[in-house]
Amino acid sequence: MNMCRYFLCFAVFSFIGWAYESLYYTIQQKKWINSGFLNTCFCPIYGIGAMLDLMLLGWIENTYALFFAGMFITAVLEYFVSWLLETLFHQRWWDYTNWPLNIRGRVCLIGGMAFGVLTVLLIRFIAPFTFGLIDNLGVIPLQIVTVVIACIMLADTVMSAKSIDSSKLWYVDKQSEIFAGFLESSHSELVKRIKNSFRR
Repeated sequence: MNMCRYFLCFAVFSFIGWAYESLYYTIQQKKWINSGFLNTCFCPIYGIGAMLDLMLLGWIENTYALFFAGMFITAVLEYFVSWLLETLFHQRWWDYTNWPLNIRGRVCLIGGMAFGVLTVLLIRFIAPFTFGLIDNLGVIPLQIVTVVIACIMLADTVMSAKSIDSSKLWYVDKQSEIFAGFLESSHSELVKRIKNSFRR
């Protein structure tokens, strides 16, 4: 139950990040841009960053402290993911080289400030609202939605990686194992609950 709850929050935050980034680049380039590593409407880096913010910074009450802590956490994550993707695929999905106060084009001050604001909005408003919506779902609908989204994200991850360079899929294989185990356990529990509901 908790696994499904947190996974759906991760998916929602990944979608919000995708919408934010795609809208930004669409306006900037004046044509539709489907931003991110994946082909579907998810940017996992935003989901990971949001969950890290909630786990590490959710206890901070002072808004200014939360803003600067959010800047730091997201900058570290963004730098690491940029380095990792470039190491694996020899490509960059974002580049701040021409932005002021950037570090090797991977992070910059303006981007950090934007993520600091997003961190405050996330913890104060977005996360409580999202958890409230998810908690209103029944157990079976929650598990069905979780399995469907997990399958979509897994398939998209594999296909996106293969379209870039099929020789560098060792990390996708590992990710596939994790998702497969998750789906198997969720599916078994889902089947049990459906069967029990018909017996009543």
